[in-house]
Amino acid sequence: MSAATAPRAPGLADSSSKGTGKAAIPHGRPLTIGEAARSAGISARMVRHYESLGLLAAVARTDSGYRQYTQADVHTLHFIRRSRDLGFSMEEIAELLALWHDRSRASSQVKRIAQAHIDDLSERIASMQAMQRSLQTLVSCCKGNERPDCPILDDLAGAAGG
Repeated sequence: MSAATAPRAPGLADSSSKGTGKAAIPHGRPLTIGEAARSAGISARMVRHYESLGLLAAVARTDSGYRQYTQADVHTLHFIRRSRDLGFSMEEIAELLALWHDRSRASSQVKRIAQAHIDDLSERIASMQAMQRSLQTLVSCCKGNERPDCPILDDLAGAAGG
């Protein structure tokens, strides 16, 4: 399903702009790339990038070649931005977008993607916590004085373990 037939979000730009400093965009009027980007809270460069990856369907253009975005396009950009904020990869976002547009999807498909992402995040957190513990141990072993001896540098050079 293309972005042109994607679920529409009536009033999205108007309602999300209240109190955020974002300009409200009148319904029905095509948006420039800058307006669409501002409304979604991303840069125009990212809009073009998402388009190039196929996350956002190609949009209509004026006779002079300027892109014209709809409220549905802005809604898709919000979806992509929120997905990126949660750390999903571009591949995962493409899958999630396809499922979002597929009204006959099973929510179990979405849950599977989200759970796999949680599992990946858990592994990365555990790895970072192990790094933190190692560094804390090294820092506690370092006297931090005027002498050149430094267990941190010894460990990094591979001399600490033998």
